[in-house]
Amino acid sequence: MTQTPPRRRAPGMSPERRKAMIVSAALPLLAEYGTAVTTSQIARAAGIGEATIFRVFADKEELLGACMKEAVRPDHAVKEIASIPLDQPLSARLVEALEALDAHLTRIGTIAGALMAGGHRGRGASGDPTAPRDRGRPGSRGVDARAASMAMIRDAVADLFEPERDSLRLSAEQTAAIFVGLMFARPRLTAARSSQAARADSPGGTNATAPQDPVDQVDPVDQAGQADRADQAEGDRTPSSSALLEISPAELVEVFLHGALAPGHEPHERQNPHEPKEEG
Repeated sequence: MTQTPPRRRAPGMSPERRKAMIVSAALPLLAEYGTAVTTSQIARAAGIGEATIFRVFADKEELLGACMKEAVRPDHAVKEIASIPLDQPLSARLVEALEALDAHLTRIGTIAGALMAGGHRGRGASGDPTAPRDRGRPGSRGVDARAASMAMIRDAVADLFEPERDSLRLSAEQTAAIFVGLMFARPRLTAARSSQAARADSPGGTNATAPQDPVDQVDPVDQAGQADRADQAEGDRTPSSSALLEISPAELVEVFLHGALAPGHEPHERQNPHEPKEEG
């Protein structure tokens, strides 16, 4: 009589893979319901029992923090930029890179906005939500993570300039650094100008704008939050002012590659009033 070999149980999923699977299921629910989303809803979306969530996450707060951490990772944008064909014109490559970054910032803004609206503060390195935040402090995890994210995006963009390396004024890496700076400044510029327009249109409004912290100017989370808050104020702006404030990816690339002046125009060199006039 032939004996049936015992069925071997499939190896279980590692805690890290299970965490990633749960976070992936939670992100769209968090964007839709905010912090009101329940672990029961997340478990159903992930196809697991609710108790499984708490085998890898201490509580819901830790899960929400993992969602924010996943949202700010630049991997998705970097992969999109790396997949852009180099046989396209440079302008087309850069527009695609901007669109990939826009999607990245939108993802961050959606999740960050949902968490902030629900009062989620997150936890510091100690895991204590009441501990002082170390954001912006040199050498802190937040600053190091942002620097690493920016470096990944900058390196991916530098590869887009490779076919034109011999034609560039600066190195591909330096050119990419300037372009990435513009990429991140565009949402902040639109948001800041939108807020300024809204204040100017309101009774007693002013056109004055507070100076921006240089550190925040390259913070993807802050950039996304600014743009998200500007979108929420859309109803307070007239269509004409909103249209004037928008800077499309194609427009930014055009100015970056060809300068601010329209074709056929040269810079107007204003004479120094202290210099003597040339006599004809």
